[in-house]
Amino acid sequence: MHSVLRRTPFALACAAALVAACSRSDKTADSARVADSTAVAATATSAMTPAAPALTDANIFAFLDGANAADSSAGSIAATKGTSAEVRSFGRDMMRDHHALRVAGQDLAKKLAVTPEAPAGDNSAAAAAAWNDSLNAMPRGAAWDKAYIDHEVTAHEQVLNTAQTALGATQNADLKALIQKAAPNIQAHLDHAKQIQSKMQ
Repeated sequence: MHSVLRRTPFALACAAALVAACSRSDKTADSARVADSTAVAATATSAMTPAAPALTDANIFAFLDGANAADSSAGSIAATKGTSAEVRSFGRDMMRDHHALRVAGQDLAKKLAVTPEAPAGDNSAAAAAAWNDSLNAMPRGAAWDKAYIDHEVTAHEQVLNTAQTALGATQNADLKALIQKAAPNIQAHLDHAKQIQSKMQ
């Protein structure tokens, strides 16, 4: 789901990188031509990229459940495999907090009689399984800790962005309240992960 929701920003980021790389070689005559070419390419990419379909409540519940399951599972690995005490403690926090958030989401889905259903083409479950495989395969050490924390920063940023999209997509007051209640916890996790990240080489 993340890749679908973030496809256009990624295309624009690539276009910006292209402008930066090209403008270094000739900052005078070519810069306007490169900017024009990039604008045309970005427009063409937007035209070729279909708009992401609106999220349904079933999609939102599937997203919440998958994100919480993934972070709880990765946290369980970090709690035992992390080298630094801070990373192990963070992993335990992720395991505990995301399990609680997952249970809250599952309980609300049952109350509302909504069966979670991922959007068409969503590969987040496969990506989460592949990430866990990588965590298990990588040797312990500072590089492992850094890879885990870097991933946690990115993952929590993506979850916050998607939660904002979900908040605008749902009309259900209970689901809105669940997302709003979870958001400060996700932001706190992101802030904590960034704080740990800032101390790593």
